[in-house]
Formats: sequence, C-alpha cells, structure tokens
Amino acid sequence: MHLSTSLQALVIATMLLLTCSAGRAQSANDLIGKGDVFDRAFQANRALNYYLPAAELEPKNVPLLVRIARQYRHLMTDARTNEEKLRLGGIALGYGQRAAALAPNDSEAQLSPAITYGKMLPLQGSKEQVDASPRIKAGADKAIRLDPRNDVAWHVLGRWHQALANIGGLKRALGGLIYGKLPTTTNEAAVTCFDTAIAINPNRLRHYIELGRTYAQMGKNAEARLFIEKGLAMPNMEHDDPELKQRGREALAKLP
Repeated sequence: MHLSTSLQALVIATMLLLTCSAGRAQSANDLIGKGDVFDRAFQANRALNYYLPAAELEPKNVPLLVRIARQYRHLMTDARTNEEKLRLGGIALGYGQRAAALAPNDSEAQLSPAITYGKMLPLQGSKEQVDASPRIKAGADKAIRLDPRNDVAWHVLGRWHQALANIGGLKRALGGLIYGKLPTTTNEAAVTCFDTAIAINPNRLRHYIELGRTYAQMGKNAEARLFIEKGLAMPNMEHDDPELKQRGREALAKLP
C-alpha cells in the first residue's frame, strides 16, 4: 500500500511538472505572438510589452532575443538625443550579444550585434569606432558563412567597406597612431556586397540607396543617380526606410 501511494504521488508530481512546463511554454509563445503583431507594425514599445515578459519565461530563446534587440534599435532611431540613442543602442547590443553567445551557428543571432554596432558608430568617438569596426566585419562575415543568402548581412558588410574605403590618408594615419591600424578596403568591395544583397532580395530599398551612395563616392554620378532614385521610388517597408531615404536625398542633392 505504501509503495502504491508513493507511485501515485510520483505520477501526480510528474503530471503537475509537465503541465506547468507546458503552461509556461504556451504563455511565452502567446506573448511572442502578440508582440510580433506590433513588431510588424513598427510599434517597438508595444512589442516590448510582450517580448520582455516572454524573455523572463524563456531567457535563452534566441529568436526572441534577436527580436528584442531589433525593437531597441527601432527606439534608437526614433530617439531625439545622441545620449538616448547610445543608451538604447547599448541595450540592443546586450540582447544581441546574448543571442550570439547562445547560438554560434545562427546567422541572424551572429548578425544582430554587428547591426547595432553599425547604428551606434556615427554617434561614437574615434576610439569606440576603431574598436567596433572589426566587430562589425566579424559579425557580418560569420553571418554570411552561416547563411550566404542573408541579404542584410551582405548589406552590413557593404556599409563596412563603404565607410572604410573613404577614410582619408591623414585621418587613417593619425587614427592608426592613436588607436591602432585601420583596415584598408575599396568602394568596389562595397559595390560587390550591395549587388549581392540586391540579387538575393531586390525588395529592400536600402540596398539600392547605399549602392548609389557608394557610386557617388566613386564619382560615378550617373550610376549613383540611377540607384538612389530607384530606392527613393520604392515604398517604405521597414522601420528605417524613411531615414535611409533622407540619406539618399541628401546624397542626390550633392550630385552635380
């Protein structure tokens, strides 16, 4: 009788444990699903109202951590001061780094910190920029190795080449003396990356605008105008598209 009672208690405890686990998983899934609705609508704060509680339930959910990092980058874009942008970027970076550490073979997880580093770069000092540069390239390179059809990774790599290709000799020399040697690259390498991104996903206007901006830096004004105008004519589909279009319009205005 004692053995039967013990077995019965064990069965009940096991069933309760399984029920609780299923309830936790289901509630996290429900929260993520609700957050996804606001993610698609670019309502970052409302998405975080669901994503952050879900992360409390599933702190090692890599796709969720990547989603959360993206929301903080959206908030970073919308912030009014550089200080607030950098604060939000730091939070985004933390979630992206957690995802990357948990999933070394996940392309999106490896790319997340690189995207955030890239968004923070224009707001930082020279030392921080030099420190971030190899991290951006390493993240994009690894993301591409894991998924050669990750067009955003190709875009990030293109932006990396674009930025470094146009650092002047004096600034490069001074930066190297103070902060360490800067890598050298070319605008042609950036063009290759953006062309690859377009071939993979021709529906992202950012690829065309940044390709056009690269051609502008090369002095190829006809090509620059062609691709920037193509990007500007496309509908906004992603959160940062208005900002990217403004950058494209500014580049277009400088063309002779």
